[in-house]
Amino acid sequence: MNPSPSFLRCLAAFIYESILLFAILFVAGIFYRALFGDPHNDLQRHFFFIYCWLLVGAYFVYCWVKSGQTLAMKTWRIQLEGRQENRLDWRQAMKRYLFASFSLMFFGLGFAWRVFDREKLFLHDRLSGCRLVLTPKG
Repeated sequence: MNPSPSFLRCLAAFIYESILLFAILFVAGIFYRALFGDPHNDLQRHFFFIYCWLLVGAYFVYCWVKSGQTLAMKTWRIQLEGRQENRLDWRQAMKRYLFASFSLMFFGLGFAWRVFDREKLFLHDRLSGCRLVLTPKG
């Protein structure tokens, strides 16, 4: 069984992922604006938020199911796997994204959970039945 990545390694991957997501959402915003114009009223803003949340979710879920890694996770040699050291299925990946989203909405408390967890799992990993591991060099 591969060891869990350090909190600092996870934080570095999170920061890198944020930069990548900024670029993805920037392009998505241009596309949205070209099709629908500026979101002027509250309904349009809510629709735009849901559009962005679904787009980011599609990115994460696809990467986690396909290889267990996003680009940032590959860079920092972190991989997501199921508890039985297998790849995630679509259901697990979607649950992880949903739980991680709620964690971010509540000031990242699910991410802070890792500090107190005996297995060094984030709350969304514990709830979705997966874990982060270091990948070997090479």
